[in-house]
Parts: sequence; C-alpha cells; structure tokens
Amino acid sequence: MSLETQFKLKENPNYLRYLRQNSRWYKLLNRSDKNFKTFEEEVKRVYKLTKADRLSKTLDTIDMLEKLLVTLK
Repeated sequence: MSLETQFKLKENPNYLRYLRQNSRWYKLLNRSDKNFKTFEEEVKRVYKLTKADRLSKTLDTIDMLEKLLVTLK
C-alpha cells in the first residue's frame, strides 16, 4: 500500500472504521492503489455520505421544521 493511500486512510476516521470492520479491503488496497476509489465510494454509500443522502437529510429537516411551525401557529 502506498504512503499516499495510508495517509488518506488515517486522515478520515470513517475510512479507518470501515477498514477495521471489513478487513478484506486491506488485501485489496495492498494489491493496487486503484482500488481506493471503489473503497471510498463504498464507505460513502454505507455511511450515507453521498450528496443524495445529504440532500435527503436536509429536506427531512426542513420538512420537520415546517411541521413544527405549523403546529405552533
């Protein structure tokens, strides 16, 4: 595994947590650094860090605030 990949893993706690829970990624990342992009996408999907997930969470929060304001009127 290259030093660059190791630094990326240590900078992001989500990457480390996912790597420890799914040890097969150690082998894949050691074989080729090209697998890092796939690893990154999988971590974002599992921990719901994609743009679509964030947008959905924001819309849910706005909806909840709207309902709260309606009930306070």
